Amino acid sequence: MNYETLVPFFSAALILGIIPGPDNIFVLMQSVMHGRKAGLLVVLGLCTGLLVHSSFVAFGVAAVFQSSSWAFNGLKVLGCGYLLYLAWQSFKAPANQLESGECPALTSSQLYVRGFIMNVSNPKVAIFFLAFLPQFTQPQLGHLTWQLLLLGGLFIVATIIVFSSIALMSATLARGFKESLLAQNLLHKTAAIIFLLLAFKLVFTSL
Repeated sequence: MNYETLVPFFSAALILGIIPGPDNIFVLMQSVMHGRKAGLLVVLGLCTGLLVHSSFVAFGVAAVFQSSSWAFNGLKVLGCGYLLYLAWQSFKAPANQLESGECPALTSSQLYVRGFIMNVSNPKVAIFFLAFLPQFTQPQLGHLTWQLLLLGGLFIVATIIVFSSIALMSATLARGFKESLLAQNLLHKTAAIIFLLLAFKLVFTSL
């Protein structure tokens, strides 16, 4: 694939990563609540989810979600349930959870899985990839599967750049919250509301 195709694609991927959405808001909140390391682990999980979506598109699996309302709604229910679980966890989180510095209250694997499930359970991502990636393929070059995997990989690189920047910058906000129990309580309740809103939005997501 030539640079005339890859450069516009990568630029578009960067812009799409910056536009506020469920994933980057998720990274922002986790970084502020648990620290820089937590945010980066969530980013890693989210991008692993993007790897799954890229593979689905490359090998034709995502077409199932576009043509089957059962598959789409099933994945949507799983994603909604997980967001509600996160909302409950945030709502009942103690105010002193942020006092331990940069070390997250959750384990590294829990943070990674949290980001992974957040992304992979969103059927809209699969549909978006199915609509977006093929537009930049070049059939005359052949091997469309490898082209789609390459484009998916570039999209993941762009996402890592944008989301990691969000995690690194937002972590500095945690310093102020560590000094105020009231601020910590407000932060946890705000996170719970955001998770509820994301779940509500996902419920009414349609093909």
